[in-house]
Amino acid sequence: MRLSPVIDTKLILLFLFLGAVQSNALIVNLTDSKGTCLYAEWEMNFTVTYETTNQTSKKTITIAVPDKVTHDGSSCGDDRNSAKIMIQYGSAVSWAVNFTKEASQYLIHDIVLFYNTSDSTEFPGAVPKGVVTIKNPNKLKVPLDVVFKCNSVLTFNLNPVVQHYWGIHLQAFVQNGTVSKNEQVCEEDQTVTTVAPIIHSTAPATTTTLTPTSTPTPTPTVGNYSIRNGNTTCLLATMGLQLNITEEKVPFIFNINPSTTNFTGSCQPQTAQLRLNNSQIKYLDFIFAVKDEKRFYLKEVNVNMYLANGSAFNISNNNLSFWDAPLGSSYMCNKEQVLSVSRTFQINTFNLKVQPFNVTKGEYSTAEECAADSDLNFLIPVAVGVALGFLIIAVFISYMIGRRKSRTGYQSV
Repeated sequence: MRLSPVIDTKLILLFLFLGAVQSNALIVNLTDSKGTCLYAEWEMNFTVTYETTNQTSKKTITIAVPDKVTHDGSSCGDDRNSAKIMIQYGSAVSWAVNFTKEASQYLIHDIVLFYNTSDSTEFPGAVPKGVVTIKNPNKLKVPLDVVFKCNSVLTFNLNPVVQHYWGIHLQAFVQNGTVSKNEQVCEEDQTVTTVAPIIHSTAPATTTTLTPTSTPTPTPTVGNYSIRNGNTTCLLATMGLQLNITEEKVPFIFNINPSTTNFTGSCQPQTAQLRLNNSQIKYLDFIFAVKDEKRFYLKEVNVNMYLANGSAFNISNNNLSFWDAPLGSSYMCNKEQVLSVSRTFQINTFNLKVQPFNVTKGEYSTAEECAADSDLNFLIPVAVGVALGFLIIAVFISYMIGRRKSRTGYQSV
């Protein structure tokens, strides 16, 4: 079937900011006279490392999808012309992907990221200045009349940029104006246990497994996570995470490795979200909320992951009350904390520090410490020691007085 000429195609792009329930998502629906001709829904972000005026150091930033994008140059394509999606983030960043029809298939190819280091707001102190082009050489063939789906995070390390894509729902060259119900699922979604990701991450990928609690589990590595709203950092989190799962009466412990875990999120006036993803965790959400316009707290945790037996594990709890601190401050707990999300799911945190609101200059504000870290805890053993000391002295004095009275009694006799 031949589609209408590109010049007759109407372009519709819907950008959805999904708040605290999900992270920022793009939905592109290109239409022609027959209906939808290209449909795409996905999420993405980019971690860019660049040289700065300080020659001894480099700076790394994460570029997330902002709340406003343009789509100039997008087109449906036809039998002779490639389809294309083009997204622009203001003047500093743009992104494109091409689709070419080949007999009974279509090819996804030429995924290109452009960013301009001359933009001092997005790339402060960058040298040299100019437009940088990063082309992803990966290609994928999908049968016609089939939707390509991939919920897992696809990570491409294309130095100096690490690209993350997830939540993909895509069909090019849609037939008869209606998105197909046939699906092709990516290999990462089919891999559910102990297999290292095929794609590269910011560090060498390592196989992650669920470990029975009878085997000693090391303390998890501490990860640093930051979410941006446009050009401004709006959420900071530093923590080591250990997931404790009891499935069919068998307990397992799962350490999250930051080097093979991707993250995204969103910030709203009353809510903020941090979402983690890796080869076994489809998503782990930490959702924060404001209460009484004075304090913030962790209100909700959602997890969807695969267990060692291949089954999916899903838990949601939106009635939590952890990590409570005043707005304008951060919450800190260096000692191990246990967050009980449900009867079968707990999260142990180590060296925790979070600030989901009112982040200034990309840095943590003064922290409110958890009770376990408070200096008052040191007074407890001291007080116990002092009390025991006084008790020993009192017993000794009583003993001496009793002994003295005994000797006096013997003399009178």
